[in-house]
Amino acid sequence: MPAYLIVEVSIHNPSEYEDYKKLTPGSLKNYRGKFIVRGAKTECLEGEWNPERIVVLEFPTVALAKAWWASEEYAAAKALRQRTAHTKMILVEGYQP
Repeated sequence: MPAYLIVEVSIHNPSEYEDYKKLTPGSLKNYRGKFIVRGAKTECLEGEWNPERIVVLEFPTVALAKAWWASEEYAAAKALRQRTAHTKMILVEGYQP
């Protein structure tokens, strides 16, 4: 069953965050992760949600998503993100009828 990481990002150091954006794609390869949404324009249709940046990543399984998040390949990028932005991140299982 696919798994999705949904991330809301508020960047407080834009120049350093650009380095994070360069590091992350390579870290996904061994975990078969891919970007579904990466910072595209958002539009609030209900409620009062106005995120600065939204990222959605897809993985084949929850286990691979968690393994990527805790991996050595992602560690440097994760530390950079945590230093340059505030994030909210959830992991959700995909739907399978």
